[in-house]
Amino acid sequence: MKKLLLVAAALGLAPMSAMAVDGTISITGEVKASTCLINTPAGGNIAVVLPQVSTTALPALGATAGNKLFTISLTGCGSLTKATTYFEQGANIDATTGYLKNTITSGGAGNVLVRLVNDDLTTEIKLNQGAGAQASKTFDIAAGKATLNYYAQYYATAQATPGQVSTSVQYTMQYQ
Repeated sequence: MKKLLLVAAALGLAPMSAMAVDGTISITGEVKASTCLINTPAGGNIAVVLPQVSTTALPALGATAGNKLFTISLTGCGSLTKATTYFEQGANIDATTGYLKNTITSGGAGNVLVRLVNDDLTTEIKLNQGAGAQASKTFDIAAGKATLNYYAQYYATAQATPGQVSTSVQYTMQYQ
């Protein structure tokens, strides 16, 4: 009994820290009932074949050639009103420019990247940026559908040398 009294007295003399609430973290979100159906011949995969161009079309840094339209067609979007494409980060993306690297190392075209641009043919999509910072255009969804148009084009980092070009990038649709 004396030991219990001693322990209780010792605890009473021990320093106690004071705590007060500094604020509240409120978390909100929304779960949508549906997303859109991506209508492509290959289940979401899209093949873009750039036209053949001469090395003279890509004579120096910054030259572009071979604009090729590609489309992501969406249907069944329900009450969604806007869609944009987020191009995923990956090893094929040049960290400096945000363009796609040529993945053909033996016999591939030299000094050539592939640049993605919005349908205005001038706003480049910076694949090395995070969601919301890539400058990928947001398209309106009307009557449950949308057509998202983008272009791929050759981009010279110096005088291009001849060869094949191949690259790829994964994408994720983002909706509002």
